[in-house]
Amino acid sequence: MLKRKIYDDLLRWKNREDKLCLLVKGARQVGKTFIIELFARENYKYRTIINFVRNPAYKAIFEGDLDAETLIKQISLRVPDAELVPGETLIFLDEIQDCAKARAALKFLTQDGRFDVIASGSMLGINYKDVPSYPVGYVEYLDMHSLDLEEFLWANGVSPASVADIKGYYDIKKPVPIAMHERMMELFKEYIVVGGMPRAVSEFVTTHNFANVLKIQKGIIDDYTDDIARYAEGAEKAKARACFLSIPKHLAKDYKKFQYSIVERGGTARKFGGSLMWLLDAGIINFCYNLSIPELPLEGNAKSDAFKVYMRDTGLLTAMLEDGSQADIIDGNLGIYKGAIYENIIADIFNKSGKKLYYFEQNGKWEIDFFIRKNKTATAIEVKSADNTKSKSMDAVMATYDVKHGIKLSTKNVGGTNKFDSLPLYMAMFL
Repeated sequence: MLKRKIYDDLLRWKNREDKLCLLVKGARQVGKTFIIELFARENYKYRTIINFVRNPAYKAIFEGDLDAETLIKQISLRVPDAELVPGETLIFLDEIQDCAKARAALKFLTQDGRFDVIASGSMLGINYKDVPSYPVGYVEYLDMHSLDLEEFLWANGVSPASVADIKGYYDIKKPVPIAMHERMMELFKEYIVVGGMPRAVSEFVTTHNFANVLKIQKGIIDDYTDDIARYAEGAEKAKARACFLSIPKHLAKDYKKFQYSIVERGGTARKFGGSLMWLLDAGIINFCYNLSIPELPLEGNAKSDAFKVYMRDTGLLTAMLEDGSQADIIDGNLGIYKGAIYENIIADIFNKSGKKLYYFEQNGKWEIDFFIRKNKTATAIEVKSADNTKSKSMDAVMATYDVKHGIKLSTKNVGGTNKFDSLPLYMAMFL
């Protein structure tokens, strides 16, 4: 069974005295249903699970009045195994994106307070305009991602104590013992290939069969394209699909700013901008915004119309490449894609830790892969797919702008100078 950090977030929510209904959001197949059902079994005497995809008839519960008394009567009438005991029952509304009125009902269930209520929804189907009365102020939100690097390490037998030991070397800026460093780099490459989708990770830790993992990943990609056809409206279906399938082509370019002309010759932001935002809202991609100047506040200096696009799960990105790419990643033979893949995994790690993504590029002269706020300063991050940590761009940017510190992530062990730290790629999870 995969250990997930969000379980502790659910426990903290349960232990609050004046809790709201909780809505767990995330892309398809990141493990929302599994972890909430596990949490319900282990922390509540009674559970009432209402899944609107598996049992569409349950939508009728919310067709009439939405006051709590009526809802409880309808649940007890229509859900055969419902056990509704005040203070002891968790009501789980699964796949709530398929029942807009159920989302409106969360307000009244919060006001009633007799039962703890968790809802889960795929970002692909959550569309606020479909909710007749959105429960502002009555719902707490929790975002869920596929497994992050630390969760992947746990799944592969690396204990939390061992992760803490590795962080100790990061804290004191001392090299990690060679055997430990090599093992971590091996696991890091496996994480790039496998990604964090729970089914893929479970298959890998059980069989260590990359071919089986790839079949699962391709199935998830097919499900995503099917969902685009299901949820996108009208002409957006074809445009969103075209944007989705163009992502590997963008990452193969030296100039990685998203270019609509790669989606379609002559493509423009006017034609494809809405479709790209749809993929962002669906939890499939991340935006990394160009900075007009590499200074704080990063958000204030970000250009809204200049950005790079990364896949949220790097394992799914590698599955979109040609056959044999998995072995190339493990062996270090990915050619032009190599730098892009490593950038994507760092973007994924940062996003899962709650960071917004920024980079700096000016007239094709210099490019810094990422900027983060660290120790109250704008810190430059360069990602290297090998052990060469030389960076003319970082040297030039630090000399030209008020950038006092940089971090170079590579396959090398811990090192650096007064101006920059050199860290192994896997230590991005500690930033």
